[in-house]
Amino acid sequence: MAQCVQSVQEFIQDSFVPLVAALCSEEAERLTRRNNLGFSELVKPFCRLTSEVHMRDPNNQLHVIKNLKIAVNNIITHSPQPGGIRKLLNDVVSVSQPAEGLVTNVITAGDYDLNISDRSVKASVPWYNNWKDTLMELNTSTFYSATTPWFEAYRESFLQSMPASDHEFLNHYVACMLVVSSGEPEPVEQFLKLSQEQHRIQHSSEYAYPKWFIPNTLKYYVLLHDVSAGEEQRADSVYEEMKQRYGTQGCYLLKINSRGSNRGADEQIPDPWSQYLQKNSIQNQESYDDGPYTVISNKNADHLISDGLDNDIQVDGLSNNFKAHPLQLDHLSDTSSSFDGTDYIKTTSLHESKKTSSGTPHGACLTLTDHDRIRQFIQEFTFRGLLPHIEKTIRQLNDQLISRKGLSRSLFSATKKWFSGSKVPEKSINELKNTSGLLYPPEAPELQIRKMADLCFLVQHYELAYSCYHTAKKDFLNDQAMLYAAGALEMAAVSAFLQPGAPRPYPAHYMDTAIQTYRDICKNMVLAERCVLLSAEILKSQSKYSDAAALLIRLTSEDSDLRSALLLEQAAHCFINMKSPMVRKFAFHMILAGHRYSKAGQKKHALRCYCQAMQVYKGKGWSLAEDHINFTIGRQSFTLRQLDNAVSAFRHILINDSKQPAAQQGTFLREYLYVYKNVTQLSPDGPLPQLPLPYINNSATRVFFGHDRRPAEGEKQAATHISLDQEYDFESSHQWKELEEQVVAVVNKGIIPSNFQPTQYCLNSYSDNSKFPLAVVEEPVTVEVAFRNPLKVPLLLTDLSLLWKFQPKDFSAKHNGATKELACGNDMIGAEVIAEFLINSEETKMARLKLFPHQTGELHILGVVYNLGTIQGTMMIDGIDPSIGLQAGKFVYNGMSVRGRQDLEIQGPRLNNTKEEKTSIKYGPDRRLDPIITEEMPLLEVFFINFPTGLLCGEIRKAYVEFVNVSKCPLTALKVVSKHPEFFTFGGNTAVLTPLSPSASENCSAYKTVVTDSTSVCTALMSSASSVNFGLGAGSQPEVIHVPLPDSVLLPGASIQLPMWLHGPDEEGVHEINFLFYYESIKKHSKMCHRVLRHTAVICTSRSLNVQATVCRSNALEDEGKGDNMLVFVDVENINTSEAGVKEFHIVQVSSNSKHWKLQKAVNRSEDKDYKLASRERGKLCFKAVRCKNSGENYTFADVVFGNEQIISSASPCADFFFRSLSSELKRTHAQSNMFQGAAKQSFDEAVRLIQKCSEVDLNIVVLWKAYVVEDNKQLILEGQHHVVLHTVGKEAFSFPQKQGFKKILRNSDWEDLEQVTDFKGKSNF
Repeated sequence: MAQCVQSVQEFIQDSFVPLVAALCSEEAERLTRRNNLGFSELVKPFCRLTSEVHMRDPNNQLHVIKNLKIAVNNIITHSPQPGGIRKLLNDVVSVSQPAEGLVTNVITAGDYDLNISDRSVKASVPWYNNWKDTLMELNTSTFYSATTPWFEAYRESFLQSMPASDHEFLNHYVACMLVVSSGEPEPVEQFLKLSQEQHRIQHSSEYAYPKWFIPNTLKYYVLLHDVSAGEEQRADSVYEEMKQRYGTQGCYLLKINSRGSNRGADEQIPDPWSQYLQKNSIQNQESYDDGPYTVISNKNADHLISDGLDNDIQVDGLSNNFKAHPLQLDHLSDTSSSFDGTDYIKTTSLHESKKTSSGTPHGACLTLTDHDRIRQFIQEFTFRGLLPHIEKTIRQLNDQLISRKGLSRSLFSATKKWFSGSKVPEKSINELKNTSGLLYPPEAPELQIRKMADLCFLVQHYELAYSCYHTAKKDFLNDQAMLYAAGALEMAAVSAFLQPGAPRPYPAHYMDTAIQTYRDICKNMVLAERCVLLSAEILKSQSKYSDAAALLIRLTSEDSDLRSALLLEQAAHCFINMKSPMVRKFAFHMILAGHRYSKAGQKKHALRCYCQAMQVYKGKGWSLAEDHINFTIGRQSFTLRQLDNAVSAFRHILINDSKQPAAQQGTFLREYLYVYKNVTQLSPDGPLPQLPLPYINNSATRVFFGHDRRPAEGEKQAATHISLDQEYDFESSHQWKELEEQVVAVVNKGIIPSNFQPTQYCLNSYSDNSKFPLAVVEEPVTVEVAFRNPLKVPLLLTDLSLLWKFQPKDFSAKHNGATKELACGNDMIGAEVIAEFLINSEETKMARLKLFPHQTGELHILGVVYNLGTIQGTMMIDGIDPSIGLQAGKFVYNGMSVRGRQDLEIQGPRLNNTKEEKTSIKYGPDRRLDPIITEEMPLLEVFFINFPTGLLCGEIRKAYVEFVNVSKCPLTALKVVSKHPEFFTFGGNTAVLTPLSPSASENCSAYKTVVTDSTSVCTALMSSASSVNFGLGAGSQPEVIHVPLPDSVLLPGASIQLPMWLHGPDEEGVHEINFLFYYESIKKHSKMCHRVLRHTAVICTSRSLNVQATVCRSNALEDEGKGDNMLVFVDVENINTSEAGVKEFHIVQVSSNSKHWKLQKAVNRSEDKDYKLASRERGKLCFKAVRCKNSGENYTFADVVFGNEQIISSASPCADFFFRSLSSELKRTHAQSNMFQGAAKQSFDEAVRLIQKCSEVDLNIVVLWKAYVVEDNKQLILEGQHHVVLHTVGKEAFSFPQKQGFKKILRNSDWEDLEQVTDFKGKSNF
């Protein structure tokens, strides 16, 4: 049990004290009422003697009585009704709550630190995370016990309010005070009237109550004198007359009211009555901690209002959908159904408390001298009147007992019949065993023994009391008088325990038998409860906590919820106070106690019990138990109008991974919404609170800047750019960053500016979010929020939008380096609102919310705001089972929703650069939700027309690109950068000679061609071109290509189509080619200098031709230039396997381009002009090459034509792709030579370098071809070109850069055949 303020001995002694009745005249009552006190209340604080008292026992031995207390009560002639007693006890418990500001009590039990105090409600609930910190000082080595003052108050009131019984005399009056005022006209006659009234009450048959100890009750005559208003001489004369009439030991003159009622303001007289009156009176005004809620007004004190709460509180307002459970709250029992509803006769304490309010001062007319007079009066009454009377009565009863012991049993039976008359039981013995037994008349010898035992017990003579109780017990059992026997057993056990020196052990079995008899045979739960209260306290004092707990639990029953709650709580404290604390049993029984408190209407105590139990259950993985406890805490807090605690408790149920079924979760959610709605109604203008559902994965939040791209229209294919639908790829992101850095370096003459910030259109957890992102005014900012519904019931979010803060700034108008701040208006930011957003059970769903900035400045996205609601998921909706999943717009809304918010708080990456950061845990900033809104910028959209998805290796295809400026600003400096410049070209300076219309004939050549005559057959046609014309001058970057816009500007709303030639990559497979379009605004901005647009083209290439070439010197031919002749051998093989529907390839032209060499003619030209290569066929060509006469910076192009049309190889697009492939080849060979020279640069001397230089040749071969393809019963002509770069005489070169790459294209058998062919030449070193 909980720790009590009193010891066990003090508790029992104060529970059984001599009772003294008080009968006052009206005038005497008026005198005491001047102090707002009745006579019994006036003397109550002074009823404990401060000194020892002595008396003689029947053996004339001196007996010492210590700390004796008497009880003086007004005479009440009606016994209290059970309903009134229950009402009294309920109110006593209700007003006794843990006081604020007390020292926190902590019980350390194993791994648990249990807070059992007024702060336990706050310390144990799940939302109070730092509760252990508040207990740190008390959680050391000191052991703190828990006190339960409500239980002690209940126990005291219970014992005091027990009605007097005929089978025992402990609650019978021993004496009676007759109180008369000295101001009466005839005080002596008034005493006579009061004496006659007392005699009539005791001996008349019409009064069954109160009970009197013996017929000859002690009468003590008290003359009450008002010092301030009465005549002292008259009072003394009346007192002298009283002493002559009643003796000096039978009367007393008590002088009170020494002061008038107008006490000085500076005078402070102690008020000893308050603590006693508060114990026994029901305080009808109480303020709850959480607000000005009044409990019960005084005018309702006469009615049976059980819960002690405001009548306006509607408990049934909560939808009671909680499933059946052993601990289910029964709200029907929360009201007056806890009592029998019978109008009760008020007991003394209730009668007096109704007239006494807590704010009224007591003893206003009394001085400290008056206090001493009252104290002296009680001592005189006890010493001279009460104790001599008790001593005399004990002697008389003892004489009867001694005379009885000397007789035989048979003779004694006859004597007993003589004393008791012809007493015949009304029922048979078998029936008596099941009833309370015999009914003895008042003069029965057995009752005389019991009477003596009770008197000895009241004056602390426990040894003699035990002897008498033991004797009476045997007689009662012999007569099968079970009620009398149980009473004797009960008091015998208590007397044995209280005997000084403990001559015998506490007979717990006596108590067990008494409890069983009271409960099972006599059906008297009140007496059984008294036994349990006494025995449990005794067992606890002997550290027998297990036995005490079992005893307390035995008496719990359905007939009284309040009693069961109190006993279960005390049993829980027994479990926690054991040598090895049983913490889980403590928690379980606290739950049971809380449940019974709730049924008894004790909401505060129920809430406290559940909160204390939560300390044990939380964090142990017992989710169902936690759910039940939190659900009950939420309901009880709501009933007590502790709405914040109620919201927090229901929130805790929802945010945990609940294992409850869907129906139960739906109930929890509806309860939460209902409570939350009540909270918001109290402060409708307050800030929006945080909602627990749905979960938001903050780190998965993505932010996208800009408009959504328009989809493809017909043959138009929009640039892929970037969108929220694309997954993040680190390698791809890094490539885009490199491309942007490359084009920025070209624009800034090879230097990347220090304030360069890579463009990031989509920010996520993988991107670099350390800097403030840039957004453009009038362009939307899209935030993708990841919602997760942890429940098994769908959630409906309505009016979902972003919560933001905006600070307008004008970045264009700078004053001394500071930006100009603007006034913020409501039209600065436009927000998109999603009307309905449904999240199905256990679903993760993304919501994309947009903001539209209309002003430059700093935007801060704080979170989301929405209405949280539920749908009716228990019925069939449109014939669809809701468990399958619901679509928005097809659900039935139940009307219950609350508005709230959730903040988006993203934690940045952990810092790990410096030593301090490595040794501590620090996180960097994440600013993806804090964009800077910059000035208006141009916005480019790109569309590709007739863009192919499949090409042959080396194929040339013509497409068109449309550039559209969809903003209100002109754009300029349009460039495109790619890692594969050899894949595409916009044409050089000669590109204007080719047709621009995309509606040209399908068979129209992509090349610039001229018709040749027959005289030019086999002879090379010469032309020249400079690489500068194709954007590949000295120091230029081939990857960065300038887009030839008219006047270099694209006006707002304008669009232009430009041709684009594509060249199929030489390797077979799927190729992803990235284009980055770069453009600027004509007006320079401080924040954003440029913008970019991304496009990824996916091309699938198929095998076409394999070209290998070699060059060797020859002196056998007729030379035109002093012996500088060479033979060029070109082998062309068709490696296409007809996968793309290609019938055959035609070699239409072989061209050379070099600064030093040129092809002169074909040597082994056959008569047939056309060179056809069917599948797997190979052709071998031989050409004569001569040195150019004028070798300058220009390249000389020589075309050997095998048909009727010459393709001008020095014009676009043939020359474009040649120069681009040449640039890529030079870059590749340069990197390889650097690696080679880095390893062996010291091994070559000057002679070796000279020999190598003589073997070098700078000759490039371009093989142009056509292929005929049958597709959809139509024949298409495909064109293409392959490049071979000849560096060294006698060394073979291929159209593939390396052997490994070529081997990927050919099958193994093909590769072996090729090696056999090349082996006979002895030149097969790749």
